[in-house]
Amino acid sequence: MGSYEANLTGLLPMPETTTSVTAAAPDRAAELTALVNEYSGTLYRVAFSISRNAAEAEDMVQETFLRVLRHRDRLPEIRDARVWLIRITWNLVLDRKRRQKTRPENEDISELARVLPAKEMRADQAVIAAQRHARVLSLIDELPAKERQALLLSALDELSNAEIASVLGITESSVRSRLFRARRDLAEKLRKEGLKS
Repeated sequence: MGSYEANLTGLLPMPETTTSVTAAAPDRAAELTALVNEYSGTLYRVAFSISRNAAEAEDMVQETFLRVLRHRDRLPEIRDARVWLIRITWNLVLDRKRRQKTRPENEDISELARVLPAKEMRADQAVIAAQRHARVLSLIDELPAKERQALLLSALDELSNAEIASVLGITESSVRSRLFRARRDLAEKLRKEGLKS
């Protein structure tokens, strides 16, 4: 995903090309570039976990950084950039889904294999892993929406309960309850499928 990050940083204004030269402009551009380099992978995983579509996930990450670019003057006010960016991406993807009224499902094994770690894995092992991954994702999709959202944020991006609460706009105790129910229900589904949890 290195070239993807390079494409995103290409969207940022370079200090020498800006018309108004201020001392903060180079710092702001460097700060934006650092955000892209550090968080684009995380934001892609968030977007992909909801959309299950690689192109749409990339679009949402790009849209996230375009919004950051539009509001770059507010960057010094942001306390936790990671949570802030995840919340923007999360809301953008959910908004797009609401507008589409359908969830684009992607059953293409090669697309799923793209997001799996497959170092030194034989082709048959990679296919089996991708199929298992697809089945686990479909079981996660069967969870109630509130529990599924909390689980995805916890499992894929390793957000703390406080960070999940901030992204979803709920209390930490609600996050704990949702995660408990999601993990319990998913473990039961995996057990019935004969898959290890």
